[in-house]
Amino acid sequence: MKIAVIDGQGGGIGRLITEQVRKASPDIEIIALGTNAIATSLMLKAGANEGASGENAVVQNVKEVDLILGPLGIILAHSMRGELTPGMAEAIASSKATKMLLPLTLSEVEIIGVYLEPLPHLVEKLVSKVQEKMNGGVTSVRSACLSAQR
Repeated sequence: MKIAVIDGQGGGIGRLITEQVRKASPDIEIIALGTNAIATSLMLKAGANEGASGENAVVQNVKEVDLILGPLGIILAHSMRGELTPGMAEAIASSKATKMLLPLTLSEVEIIGVYLEPLPHLVEKLVSKVQEKMNGGVTSVRSACLSAQR
């Protein structure tokens, strides 16, 4: 399974996602796709196998991955203070890859019915879903217990 982690600006969200996915699944292939070199660099330092930056890198690579992880803003044109181009948003949204997005955005978008939680809790849930997908939809006992506690 090949996973793309997409982030922009300072890359902190992508770094955290990459770190936690790498810790949970050391052998998985992770490609860091940043809207800028700083974001890509942080994700590479966090354990991504490879990385690329900019619009063309995102547009070309989302065609070849099985799973896309990142904040909700990666499917919203002009989000991330304008770093996310319409071409990137369209390529990500139309990719055949499964998208697992965190309900975080700097845009004027509010997702109704979603409860705000601290970023580490959201990433923990995201990692559980990634593991579930890798196991063919079977939730591990640990992640099932964690979900039941919340």
